[in-house]
Formats: sequence, structure tokens, C-alpha cells
Amino acid sequence: MEKITEKVLLEKASPKANKLEQIMTLNLSKMRLKLQDLPVKLLSRLQSLEKLDLSGNMLQEFPKNLELPALRFLDLSDNQIEDVTTLDSLSNVEELRMDGNLYITVSDTYKLMVLLPNLRIYSGKDVSTSANHLRYVYSDNLRTRIAALWENSFCLPDPITAEKMDALESKFVSTARHQVKFGPNSVSDFTRWRVGILAKEYLLSLTGPKKEVDSAETTGTQNNSDVSKPAKRKQTESVIDTSTRLRPLKKPRTDPATSAAEDSPRQLRFRLKPQLDTIKNVPSKTSQAPITPSRGERRSDTPKRSSKEQQTNGDDAQKYQKESSGKKNSRRDADMLQTVEIRSDTQPVRLKPLHVLQCHSKQDSLEDFSTQLWACAFQPLPDSAGNAGGSRLVATCGGDSICLIDCEMGMVMKKYKVPGEEFYSLAWSTVLMSRGGNASAQHCSILAAGGKRGIVKLIHPRNNVAYGEFRASRKALSVLRFNHQQGNFLFTGSYDNKILMWDIGGVDSQYNFKVVQLLVLEIGTTPLHICLPPTAPSAHLLTACEDGLHCYNTQLGANNSTKRSKEMEITFPIYKKEDKDHDYHTVDGLSFLNDDIVASKNYLYGCIYLWSWSRTKVQRPDKKSKAVCAVVLAELQWANTEIPYLALNTCPGQAYMVCGDDKGKIWTYHIPNLQKNSFHTGKPILPTEVLEWPTPVKNGHGKVEGPSINSVAMDPELRYLVALSDKNMVIVWKREESP
Repeated sequence: MEKITEKVLLEKASPKANKLEQIMTLNLSKMRLKLQDLPVKLLSRLQSLEKLDLSGNMLQEFPKNLELPALRFLDLSDNQIEDVTTLDSLSNVEELRMDGNLYITVSDTYKLMVLLPNLRIYSGKDVSTSANHLRYVYSDNLRTRIAALWENSFCLPDPITAEKMDALESKFVSTARHQVKFGPNSVSDFTRWRVGILAKEYLLSLTGPKKEVDSAETTGTQNNSDVSKPAKRKQTESVIDTSTRLRPLKKPRTDPATSAAEDSPRQLRFRLKPQLDTIKNVPSKTSQAPITPSRGERRSDTPKRSSKEQQTNGDDAQKYQKESSGKKNSRRDADMLQTVEIRSDTQPVRLKPLHVLQCHSKQDSLEDFSTQLWACAFQPLPDSAGNAGGSRLVATCGGDSICLIDCEMGMVMKKYKVPGEEFYSLAWSTVLMSRGGNASAQHCSILAAGGKRGIVKLIHPRNNVAYGEFRASRKALSVLRFNHQQGNFLFTGSYDNKILMWDIGGVDSQYNFKVVQLLVLEIGTTPLHICLPPTAPSAHLLTACEDGLHCYNTQLGANNSTKRSKEMEITFPIYKKEDKDHDYHTVDGLSFLNDDIVASKNYLYGCIYLWSWSRTKVQRPDKKSKAVCAVVLAELQWANTEIPYLALNTCPGQAYMVCGDDKGKIWTYHIPNLQKNSFHTGKPILPTEVLEWPTPVKNGHGKVEGPSINSVAMDPELRYLVALSDKNMVIVWKREESP
């Protein structure tokens, strides 16, 4: 890092100047400067400076009380700014860039509009109307409420002394900040801050010469046009985590603090009718290509099936030649007998690989085999859709994009991309959409997605729009889950060790919506998965975490606090085998197989537990630890691996459970008749079938070996199975019709 001297400032000035006082444009970008590295005394001499570029540094705040009277343009993008109030001395700034500062909230943006009375362009957008509304209309409403509070509850002391006035000011300002309410909850931090300033001004106006209204309100023409409220929640006060995951990973998610992030222009909204972000359509065409056969590691010598390679012309959907894998029952040793019989009159489904897509590439690169894909889910069809065949549209997320894929055609139908984001989770839901006038509301499917920025994006795929966003955490989001019986209730888990419950409401024809925070669940470590009991999703929540499996009471009511601690911890037999080298508490897979049976996977343990929810929850928890033992019904044999976060999934309607491993294989289990009164006798149930990695071949680059399968999903009828890898590949399997 170069030390900033007078000589350096003159060298970086453009056009060249002979003296500091003559510098009009200064570029100090990408020098990794911190606040203590800035030569404030030298900068204060730049009285003619009109344009200052401090982008790409490490600034957490701007130097306090630094006056640059001629400054019109300031670029602070891609820093680490947290406190925006230090910019209040830059009264003449007209254009400010703050994109890429992860800690900047909507409230911070509002503060800047008030602190900088001439600000017109913010991160490339014209905010004149919004800024004038905050400076005048919004502030006048607050003043009216502050005056009413004074008249009802306060009066001047008699006699007036400095000591009494100081005490009065402290009490009045504190009371006003807590009692004066106005505007949406999403900007309550801004409102409290503004009320504090205006309350002091009001009290001063009662005791002395009328103080000039602060500079933010003495400049410009008053604009009384109403500016609608942004539909976002207030961001939490914590900062983004700079620590890594609790356990060493061979395939970690990107650290949300150390990853470079390019802010999206969609991150900030100021109008009630949010700007609609178009989801990118990715057109596709199909063409035949010869297959390239290869042999799977554990494949039997069965005839090869032919398949077609479909070439996608979209800029992000490149597909590969592939071969269909043979089917082999992966039963290991003949003497390894099942102790819980699983029989059925129906034959297990047969699945064949259909498509392999590379559709989450960084910068659309064909050579990207490093982007990890984290979550996938099939679109639920509203009851009114009348499609008995179910959905074949699956959403996938990874890197900076979300893809909507037609499983039958192998086409990326729509794509939503946020540069600098890294999506970790997504979830579908169905909400009501009002149509205005006398038209009745209709159900519509929406998609929520979130990742390292802590922001939930809301998408309406049918109309091809991303209609809104709200901040759920100041840290990265690890998991999202909707209540399947009440589709407007959304749970968000994050790296600040919390799960929040939100009511996102519905939407109207103009995509206005409102978000309200309902519950805060305190978690000990990062939540990895969230499950809601199928028959009572509004009563309890199960969360798989780094330190175990926990249960919470999520019932809403007047007698329940909005902040909850765990009701119980569910423990497993493998915990008894823990030692200094083996910690099995991380639960990295969780899903309900039916209304009562739960499938869960403990990291480092090569089996998957099936246990009874009803019989487990009726136990009395230990008073101190709140622990109860899971009532295990069976264990399913799975891969021996040290790779974490390989999520399992279930298809309750077909009694199927699947889980990928670190070699690209899909372990499938058909479990149609396991009863909750079954008992576990010690030996694991072998998989019904292990689907081999289809070994795709990329032209000119040879075979792609089996990657880790991070996530899997099935549609309710099990017509398609989708697997996501840590090598930027989406694999689609299709069910074969019975002969």
C-alpha cells in the first residue's frame, strides 16, 4: 500500500496540478486504504476538488468533519462503509456512489438523502423526488408528532437552568425516539435517528432564538408529491461474519465476509411500485449428436442406451454429451441382512439420465467447473392450475444466478442474475395476487431466493419479473422455507445463528407488497435445513444445525414472546460414539418422508436415520439440556465420506428418499410400508438402487468425473429427479415408463 503524500496526491490528480489547492479531480481507487491511511490534513487543503474517487478501498467510514466545499461527485463504492453520518460535512455533493458496500441499509440511504441537501444521483439513479419527500414531507409529519408529544407530556422547567434543560432534553429526545411512529417498519432506524435530531431542534426553538433548520431543509424547492414507502424490513444491527464455518470443509461455501461483491443496482428501492427486474429468458434449440459411451465405476455389463445431446444456444445453458447409466442394485454383502423389511406390491421406479446442463457459469464461461450449486426445488402448481401431471419446472441456484429449467426439454426457460451475489437457498410458495377493481384475487406461484448478501429476492416467474426484495439479515442467508399451509409465512435462517419468521403477504397487480417480521428463533450455530411437520406446520419447526437438531415452538399468539429459544434438542444414538476425532452433531440432511417419519443425516456417519416425530416429541425433555432421544425406526446405509452438506430429500407421495454422495452417485430408497411402530435392531437397510454418475463428456475435454452432489429434488409424482453438483452441473433424471 502506497503512503499518501503531497507528491502522491499531485501525481494522482487529473488534470495535473502544481499545488494541492488547484486539484479538481482525484483518483485514489483500489489502494486498499483504511481510514487511518487517509491524510485528512492534506485532503482538507483540496478546496477546489470537485470529483473524488475512493472506490475499491477498505473504508468503514468517511473522515469526520472533512470539508470539501467544491466537491460535487464522490465515489465510495466497493468499500466497507457502515456509518454514513460522517458525510454530513459534504453539503454540496450532488452525485454519490455507494454500491458494493454490503452494510448499507435502506435507512442509511435515507439518512444520506437528508444529510446531503444537494444529492440528486445515488449509485447511478435519480433520487431527487425521494430525497425531497424525506427532507420535507416526511420530516414535517415527524415534527407534527413531536410537537403533539411535547404538548401532552412535557413542559419547560421553572426556573430554566442548564442542568434542568440537559435532563429535560435527554428525557424528551429519548421518549420521542421511542413513541413517535411514522412510515414503514423497514426504515424505523432512519425514523428514530431523524426524530432525535428534530426533537432537539424543537426543544431549542422553545428556549432561544429560532434555530435555522438544518442545511438539509434550507436548500432546494419543497416538493410535496408523495413518495411511496419501500416494502422492506429493517436490517439487523450485526455485521457480516468474518469467520469461517465451524467445521473444516473440503468444499466450503464462500465466506460471506471475504468474498468480493459487486452490488446489484436492484438492491435499493425507493418507490412503493418497485422497479420490475426482468428475468432473463434463455432460448434453446435441440440438435442430435452422437453419444460417447463410457463405463461407470460400478456398472454391470448391460447394453448401453442411446440418448440425445441437446445443444442450448442460450448464453448460459451449455449441455454435454452423455451416456445413460446402467442400473445396478447396490446391495453390498450378502450376509448384511435387513432387519426391517421393506416390501411393496409395486415395483420401484426406474430413472434414466436425461440432461446435463451447465447454466450457472461465472461470466458465462464454458470453462467454469468450479461454481457450486446449492439448492433446487420444483415449482408447486396452484390448486386452480388443473394440471394433474404436476410441474416439470425446477428452480436451481448457485453462484450469482437462479435458473428455471424445463426438465423435459432440458432448457433454461428463465434466468435471474445478480452480479456479486452468491445464492445459497431458494423456496417456492403460492400467495394471493389481487387484480384490482371487482376482479377476484388469484393464486400465483412465487420464488424466494437468498444468499451471502442477506437479502431475499422475490420473483414471479409466470410474469417474468423480480418484483421485490427485503433484507432478512446483515449476514448471509443459509436456508429459506415457506409454510406450506400458509404460503405467506417465510422462515429465513442465517449465519448470525438466527431463524426469522416473516409475513410477506400477497401482492397486488402493481406488485406492491409488505413484509412484517413475526418471530425470532435463537439458534446456537448456523441453521442448515428447516422442516415443518406436514400436519401442523404452524406449531413446530425442526432445524438441522452445525451443533445438532433442534425443535422450536412457532405458534403465534398474545401469550407467546416473539423471541423464542429451543423447546428441545433431538439426539441420536451415534452421539454415544463421539470422541476427540469424531463429532457427529452436525445434521446436514433433514426431510419428512411422510406425516410422521423423518429422515435425517449426521455428518461423518455413513447411515441415514429414519425416526418417528410423534413418538419423539411426546417425550419429556431433560430439564437442563432439553434433550430427547429420537425414536429411531431404521437406519439406511449410505456412503462413507467426509464431505459435509450433501443434502437428502424425500418424495412422500411415492415413498422415496434420495441422497447424493461425493462421487456423483444418487442413493435411492423406496420405503412404502415402514410404520412408526417399527423398531430399530441395529443393522442398516441397503439402498433400493444407486444411480451411477452419467459421466458426461464435453467436446474436446474428455469425461467429467463424478462430483459431489450437493442437493437433490423430485417432483411430487417422481417423474423427474434433479441433482446439483459442486462442479456447476445440473443433472436431470427421468422416470421410465413400466413395460
